[in-house]
Amino acid sequence: MFTASQLLDKINNHISEIQFTRTPKGLYEPIEYILSLGGKRIRPVLMLMGYNLYREDVASIYDPATAIEVYHNHTLLHDDLMDRSDVRRGKPTVHKVWNDNTAVLSGDAMLILAFRYMTGCPPEHLKEVMDLFSLTTLEICEGQQLDMEFESRCDVTEDEYIEMIRLKTAVLLAGSLKIGAILAGATAEDAENLYNFGMHIGVAFQLQDDLLDVYGDPEVFGKKIGGDILCNKKTYMLIKALNRADEKQHTELNRWLNAEAFQPSEKIEAVTEIYNQLNIRNICESKMREYYTLAMESLAAVAVAEDRKKELKNLVKLLMYREM
Repeated sequence: MFTASQLLDKINNHISEIQFTRTPKGLYEPIEYILSLGGKRIRPVLMLMGYNLYREDVASIYDPATAIEVYHNHTLLHDDLMDRSDVRRGKPTVHKVWNDNTAVLSGDAMLILAFRYMTGCPPEHLKEVMDLFSLTTLEICEGQQLDMEFESRCDVTEDEYIEMIRLKTAVLLAGSLKIGAILAGATAEDAENLYNFGMHIGVAFQLQDDLLDVYGDPEVFGKKIGGDILCNKKTYMLIKALNRADEKQHTELNRWLNAEAFQPSEKIEAVTEIYNQLNIRNICESKMREYYTLAMESLAAVAVAEDRKKELKNLVKLLMYREM
């Protein structure tokens, strides 16, 4: 049984050895660039861990694991362009180094490459894996569209928000684990329990991001605090605040939501103070714990020895509490 750190080293080494020999170089250089930026590689590591619960020959699924990472980075190219983000993992984004059109086209090429890598799985699992992978990629598009639509709405409900983050964030974690289990020959029940485990952890992970954007340590969180507040992002925090606010607090929140000219630090401080008054931090932490508990229940139902699940539990704890 490998540790998460060992699996990360393995997939990093594999991805670092990928060479694109096709031309034109202008299409493939941006792909090499974003893959070289590294990152936590959470999704391919989860796939390898799902596989390693049952089998030891993890090298046999490097291609499908690479597919997940290439696909994830494809979404980052397009997300950065849509959000007009200048920096990714401490480096200029692809559309800043090259241009918008290159980011779109190289991102499209990454999507195609991801599907090609995924077809590297054994023929006996090909249809089941490709059906799940294609559904997952479609659901992520649905989640992204919902997120965009929420930007212009002031009536987003808690249930709508949870569904959006399930689609946008959680399904890829869930799909990674399930594909790993399928490729290892796990039972359908085990594969589904691992999928549910990943789904619940994904929702909890995004709720944590909402929380850390307001209350995290910027040195640890890796970005400035209050970004969601400044851009009026419909996070779980804001949705709960709008639902719980009294008339005075609601008026104050709406004033900041509609303000066109303001001092960033003043807006962050004012909205955070309303969150404090409404106990929003504890409410969000409680929701996180709810999904974390559901995840652990799903993992407990997976029919493998407890000691083989230990590394998955450790990884999740590290991800969920690294900045708390």
